[in-house]
Amino acid sequence: MNEGVEWALHSCVNLGWLEDDQPVTTARLAAFYDLPPAYLNKQLQALVRAGLLTSTSGPRGGFRLARKPEDITVLDVVTAIEGREDAFRCEEILRKGPNANPEADYRRTCRISVVMRKAELAWRRELAGQTIADVQHHVEKANPEAPGNTRAWFVNARP
Repeated sequence: MNEGVEWALHSCVNLGWLEDDQPVTTARLAAFYDLPPAYLNKQLQALVRAGLLTSTSGPRGGFRLARKPEDITVLDVVTAIEGREDAFRCEEILRKGPNANPEADYRRTCRISVVMRKAELAWRRELAGQTIADVQHHVEKANPEAPGNTRAWFVNARP
């Protein structure tokens, strides 16, 4: 998974904590974690295409959550950035091995393929079961001042 997933998730959490519903520029979102704005912007645009963020052009433009934090899953963000393809793709190398069966569908019968598909399904279920609001809740539990500190930073930031 590329670093854009982490950046996008943190951006969604921070946008969810902002109360005034004003769009936030890429520069401000990037400055919060000292990220490269151009690369972060690519990730944010992917979230717009997936319907997770909205984007407004112009001098007062920027990004906002398109849905409430409880309506955006971690899987939504991951698939917006990484795509929907499985992390593991069975190439059926058993077809090239000794005693290969040309009639076999090794994607279904190879134990490695089966284990990897099961793990992928469990991983996707876990990500689909966690929302941005859930992440916010856990952060707030461990660090109650995080939402207020985040709001204050964005109010005072000038990038």
